[in-house]
Amino acid sequence: MKKRRVVVTGLGAITPIGIGVKEFWNGLMNGKNGIGLITKFDASNFETQFAAEVKNFDPENFFDKKSIKRMDPFTQYSLATADMAINDSELNLDKVDKEKFGVIFGSGIGGMVTNQQQHWNYFESKNPRVISPFFVTMMISDIAAGQISIKYNLKGPNYATTSACATSSHSIADAFILIQRGSADLMLCGGSEAAITEMSIGGFNAMKALSRWNDRYLEASRPFDKDRNGFVMGEGAGSLILEEYEHAISRGAKIYCELAGVGLTGDAYHITAPAPGGEGAVRSMKEAIRDAEISYNDLDYINAHGTSTPYNDVNETNAIKTVFNGHAYNLIVSSTKSMTGHLLGAAGGIEAIATALAIKNDCAPPTINLTNPDPECDLNYSPLKPTPKIIKAAISNTFGFGGHNASLLFKKFEE
Repeated sequence: MKKRRVVVTGLGAITPIGIGVKEFWNGLMNGKNGIGLITKFDASNFETQFAAEVKNFDPENFFDKKSIKRMDPFTQYSLATADMAINDSELNLDKVDKEKFGVIFGSGIGGMVTNQQQHWNYFESKNPRVISPFFVTMMISDIAAGQISIKYNLKGPNYATTSACATSSHSIADAFILIQRGSADLMLCGGSEAAITEMSIGGFNAMKALSRWNDRYLEASRPFDKDRNGFVMGEGAGSLILEEYEHAISRGAKIYCELAGVGLTGDAYHITAPAPGGEGAVRSMKEAIRDAEISYNDLDYINAHGTSTPYNDVNETNAIKTVFNGHAYNLIVSSTKSMTGHLLGAAGGIEAIATALAIKNDCAPPTINLTNPDPECDLNYSPLKPTPKIIKAAISNTFGFGGHNASLLFKKFEE
């Protein structure tokens, strides 16, 4: 049976470098740095006192005051980007079959702000009656997918993914597979995270994962740089509309690119460390290329996982060289986390959008702060500024704690 083609027809983003896809892309092209001192709580006691917070997001631009009180910030980001993506797609929701329009929307952590606040409310009072009746429905990771489905009356497949930093990419991959197999014609997919809280920063500090360059925080997210010393936490959300090709063509949809293949693998190695040599990443990239039925030499750009941690960046570089051999040095490889920080479960959503736009605009985003390259990281990482290049095909990589690997392969749309 011939595989159904899947195209990208709508995008929505809330990121530390811009709200909305236009601001996000302009931020990437200008090398905008989204990192600053933490404002969401007093971080003066913490080993890490900075993060990549979302700026200028006013939930009242999207929701009434009652709804705001009943939604964790991660859900607010989810619904706001879903609204952007649907508007961007120019879909007429009155004319689509909503039983063939589904939602897969993930979060690595879910309602961390709500979870922490409700715990404090209880432990300060020792009175269970202070616990909000909305606590559970504000906290659980699947509620974003449910809320999106309810708001737009979308009755197709509906669920959440949770696979740490690979969460959004798994959402997008699942949506792709469901459209391919005919279970849906349209899917809204992506992920959201709002975890810049005391417990999150403290927890990642305890495991020595975050950079602690409090006196140099603007330079702290520096993927592939010899001086990198940990990731910088970010927050936000990314939503994509995936659509079956014939369905998109029949309504004259604007098409950003085609999602042509996915590769999903497990390291089966360690709860936090990547498999030696990036073995799992090697297999996920190879599987995405096999699934897309293209040649290795057809790849032009990789949006790397590129976390700015000692292990990841070397392992991912080695994985790329293993997969592509000599062609690895013809590729542009960049990490947009240098600008946005690491959005955890939402990373794959905004990075898939960055990859789609790189293809659409024939330009690879930069890796900022890459001023002292690690000799073991010897590829072209588009240091400090964007690289104009005709991009026919590109991969977005995300890898998560637990050994979860996901590679999404997008290519330039051709009828």
